[in-house]
Amino acid sequence: MVDVHTKKQRSYNMFMIKGKNTKPEVDLRKLLFSKGIRGYRIHSKLPGKPDIVFTKFKLAIFIDGCFWHKCPKCFIEPDKNKEFWRSKINGNVERDKKVNKILGKERWKVLRFWEHLLRKDINKVYRRISEELKKRGL
Repeated sequence: MVDVHTKKQRSYNMFMIKGKNTKPEVDLRKLLFSKGIRGYRIHSKLPGKPDIVFTKFKLAIFIDGCFWHKCPKCFIEPDKNKEFWRSKINGNVERDKKVNKILGKERWKVLRFWEHLLRKDINKVYRRISEELKKRGL
């Protein structure tokens, strides 16, 4: 199926989708800061551009949007323009796998959290990050 939007409209729509400083990311950073966890970076040039990076501990944290990264619990395939969206979303999933592999080979620990988990139980996410930091010497 052909895209229902013109190339210009689709480009604008995709441009308007927030990729950085989303609400789940900001909420997690605020929680980490309130718990006294510092030393992370938010603008990393690592593959995949992790949302939060602890360079000293080689810990990369990704907050994956349930739609964009095909959450097994929340993802609902759009009714329209299925081919376009399948290609786009499946490409994101494959890229995530490649990024995990690349970072793993460079001895980075990768933690990925679904956006719905941050909304439902952000403290669970905090505890997992905290555990990993303790393992790595924080």
